[in-house]
Amino acid sequence: MPDTDTDTSTVALTGAATTPRAVAEAHMDALVVLDPILGGYLGEADCNGQLPDYSPDGHAARAELARRTLQALDRAGTVPGATAESERLCARLLRERLNSELTLYDAGEHLRRIATLGSPLQLVRKAFTLAPTRTPNDWDAIRRRLDQVPAALRGYRDSLAAGLDHGPTAGPAAVTAVIGQLDTWIADEAGGFRPLASTGPEPQRPALTAAAARATRALHELSMWLRNTYAPRASESPDAVGRDRYLLWSRHHNGTDLDLEEAYAYGWSEYHRLLAEMRDAARQVLPDAVDPRQALEHLGDHGEAIEGAEQAREWLQSLTERTIEALDGVHFDFAAPVRRVETSLAPAGTTAAYYTGPSQDFARPGRTWLPVLGRSRFPVHDLVSTWYHEGVPGHHLQVAQWTHVAATRLTRFQASAGVVNGNVEGWALYAERLMDELGFFHDPAHRLGYLQAQMQRTMRLVVDIGMHLRLRIPADAPYGPGQRWTPEVAGSFLRDNHPHPGAFVDSEVVRYLSLPGQAIGYKLGERQWLRGREAARARRGAGFDAKSWHMAALSQGSLGLDDLVEELARL
Repeated sequence: MPDTDTDTSTVALTGAATTPRAVAEAHMDALVVLDPILGGYLGEADCNGQLPDYSPDGHAARAELARRTLQALDRAGTVPGATAESERLCARLLRERLNSELTLYDAGEHLRRIATLGSPLQLVRKAFTLAPTRTPNDWDAIRRRLDQVPAALRGYRDSLAAGLDHGPTAGPAAVTAVIGQLDTWIADEAGGFRPLASTGPEPQRPALTAAAARATRALHELSMWLRNTYAPRASESPDAVGRDRYLLWSRHHNGTDLDLEEAYAYGWSEYHRLLAEMRDAARQVLPDAVDPRQALEHLGDHGEAIEGAEQAREWLQSLTERTIEALDGVHFDFAAPVRRVETSLAPAGTTAAYYTGPSQDFARPGRTWLPVLGRSRFPVHDLVSTWYHEGVPGHHLQVAQWTHVAATRLTRFQASAGVVNGNVEGWALYAERLMDELGFFHDPAHRLGYLQAQMQRTMRLVVDIGMHLRLRIPADAPYGPGQRWTPEVAGSFLRDNHPHPGAFVDSEVVRYLSLPGQAIGYKLGERQWLRGREAARARRGAGFDAKSWHMAALSQGSLGLDDLVEELARL
């Protein structure tokens, strides 16, 4: 890993004018030093034994890096010739992402970052799931990273403590949920750090066991501090963030300044469209179904299912491999390293499927993760569309393709740190719809599951904006017309439209409250991908080739939603 105080990256950030791509690479050289979790994700071996500084000083250092990078970008010259286009795209993304990051920092959002997904707490825990475990040196790095957990969590707590004096705090719903999350990890042998010790090489287990015990105590200390110090102060704070803070977070997650009322209205129009489609699909599954939920519950109880978590993992691995075979050379062109993707069982306490990308050298492959949640039965209708989303042609195809072309066309920033949520979640939801367009949901049960997945993301759009802005439910809505959104109204609405247990619905509401603007990226991103495809089709006319367009689109790197349609139309 480069020494950013002495190597050429320092020149790129502080010296004479250079190119945007060189600035982006220099930024990444410095960023992986400040954020070794990111470095480990990329495959930087020296980062695997480290954790970031989440204290106010650590956040200040990352903000200062962003400012220096923007200054260097201002000095960077234009690049003529064949590389001009790649330089332009890199510069646009780098500038937009870093300005958004600094806006959040200047607003003090890092001082109240409590969420059930994506906060420093979850990042620390997740860092261990991707760590290599092949050699004694790998296990020594894990032990050193475990030793750093207490300091990382103390730094996180120091930032939250500073936020108590600046207000507003995180909302009480998020605080309560994170305390519960911590308590589950501490109590569950499979959910905390202890399994790392038991699976390590025997000679290293004593040191690993001691480090895991210290890391687990740090989780307990954080839980008690949140319970006894933070929660009482947060009890009077609103769970909803309001319009101004929502716009900041929406820009961060989606790379656009939204017309929130237009987006809310779009969500409702999609709700009505999908509800009509779901009613037709439900009757194909259960002819006497009164509503889609009845047919979905029937599938959950009596439809095709896989018994056993390991058997479900194997089935999903086979589904992914069959999908690659069906798509490759026909609808997409898969590079050899992109064809490799693994299905894994998610750590205990994980409530939703997710994806992690490959390392830069593909030594660690892309992985899809199946949450078990104590289940032994896995209904198939609920999995097929999800695995198209998380794996192929969804997240894995996009992220692994970025990694594949990063060596020649993209910078590391465009393929990793600069990822825009609305772009990647929009692509993955578009990928589900594309599979429907291509006829892959020929089984009525699978298609109803796909439509339910689309409906879930549509409900996220209306609920997320509605709750944080306290908007009214439209008069033509089938639920609660005229009511203003509250977390309680949102929970009832989701239960009426969701076949999943109440605990899942409750976790969804907390997710929206603690991650304002993230959940809307699925549908709004999908809309931009569809608009971009239609604009390219109109521009190309009879010469439009969907396979070529998809591969060009998947090789552009990350883009914000402000830029996505324009750039997709140019392909």
